[in-house]
Amino acid sequence: MNHSDKQKLGREAGTILAGIVHANKQLSPKEKISLPSQEMPSQDPFVRRNNMSEVALGYTAEQARLEAMRCLQCKNAPCIKGCPVCIDIPAFLAAAAEGNFQKSIDIIKQNSLLPAVCGRVCPQEVQCQLPCTVGKSLKSVDKAVSIGRIERFIADLERESGKLETPSIKPETGKKVAIIGSGPASITVAADVRREGHKVTMFEAFHKPGGVMMYGIPEFRLPKNIVEKEISSLKAMGVEIKTSFVVGRTRKLKDLLEKDGFDAVFVGTGAGLPKFMEIEGENLVGVYSANEFLTRVNLMRAYDREKADTPVANSRKVAVLGGGNVAMDAARSAVRLGAQEVHLVYRRTEAEMPARIEEVRHAKEEGVIFHILENARRIIGDENGYVKAMECLRYELGAPDDSGRRRPMEIPGSEFVMDVDTVIVAIGNDSNPLIKQTTPEMVTTKWGNIIVDADGKTSIDRVYAGGDIVLGSATVILAMGQGRTAAASINKLLAS
Repeated sequence: MNHSDKQKLGREAGTILAGIVHANKQLSPKEKISLPSQEMPSQDPFVRRNNMSEVALGYTAEQARLEAMRCLQCKNAPCIKGCPVCIDIPAFLAAAAEGNFQKSIDIIKQNSLLPAVCGRVCPQEVQCQLPCTVGKSLKSVDKAVSIGRIERFIADLERESGKLETPSIKPETGKKVAIIGSGPASITVAADVRREGHKVTMFEAFHKPGGVMMYGIPEFRLPKNIVEKEISSLKAMGVEIKTSFVVGRTRKLKDLLEKDGFDAVFVGTGAGLPKFMEIEGENLVGVYSANEFLTRVNLMRAYDREKADTPVANSRKVAVLGGGNVAMDAARSAVRLGAQEVHLVYRRTEAEMPARIEEVRHAKEEGVIFHILENARRIIGDENGYVKAMECLRYELGAPDDSGRRRPMEIPGSEFVMDVDTVIVAIGNDSNPLIKQTTPEMVTTKWGNIIVDADGKTSIDRVYAGGDIVLGSATVILAMGQGRTAAASINKLLAS
């Protein structure tokens, strides 16, 4: 599919839309359900595997309106219950269906400062779209109203118009809040706290703000200029952002309260410590954590070989270990970096993969070779310490484990060797350990996740936390939901 195909889809939607407008009547629920769900235009797989441009091309205005018309405006609004930040979804869809896109984006921004991001990377199929009445009526979540795609269109329309409106700020209170990290949870807290008139300073360890949206999610899924534009809204609100500032090293957390005069602190440092398999050969040259690999590719633009700030291997055959979104991102990035073959190795079946269905489909379309019910046993090196192969085992599924998924069981004697020169380990991340190491009074789980109460408060007075540092590796929107809770608690504290 290309831009001409997008125009064709737009014309088809426009024809149906014109008929509805000409009839000048209110559609019945049955008629709404019978409207065709709108396909997302996207780059042709054989074209996109050779570029870093965004895969999805976005709806046309006609598609966005027609898709929004499919909403039944249910009185109980089950979609809102599925949204971690409780956007008034029926209201913004109703405005979009009328073609009032400014009203639509205004409704979204009451609860989310990152609509262009969320419209692209949120797992809507297991959140707002899962309980959608339209999808349930048609017995398929794929047929639910495409809430995220409409949100993306509306957000992109506002950004491209150059008329981004800065949220209103209440009179200055003289209170100061420090925010550690600049990912989705932190951005949400910064916006909500700043709206109340409190001074907000954000501290980011990297040289660019944005957290996982900048270093973890590839350009072809989430263009970095979109993240930068949405962060610019914070700066326009008066939020101060200090980069290359490592809390725990540059300054200790408690110093922010006791020496720098901050009235409250929010910790949103994410899950930045990669997990490894703890198998033989993981120290060989050519073995990456997905965290390192994606940071090099995304934040440091290693795909631009001539101008890259950081090197990355010229791989021939790549093996990616894991089955989540990060594994898909790593595999699809390796394809774009020119690998002859990219193999994704996962010890369960595709049904158990935590990755979004869309990401799995896109990876297959781009030529990633899937190996299910297999896993690495050891990585084999050559005489110079470089990866040359990987010994694997085959598995079968047993009884469910604590996650509810069937436990993978090794099949004795099923060993085989896979010829690879690069291995990317994408089996998850642990929480960033630096805050705990330098703040011993902070209570955490045995995995290092900060423990918070229902209001997002930690064991330390006036210190709150949220996002992956609390949840472990989660999603952008879940992190934003935690940020919203913590921000409400901080605002309540500072108002007393």
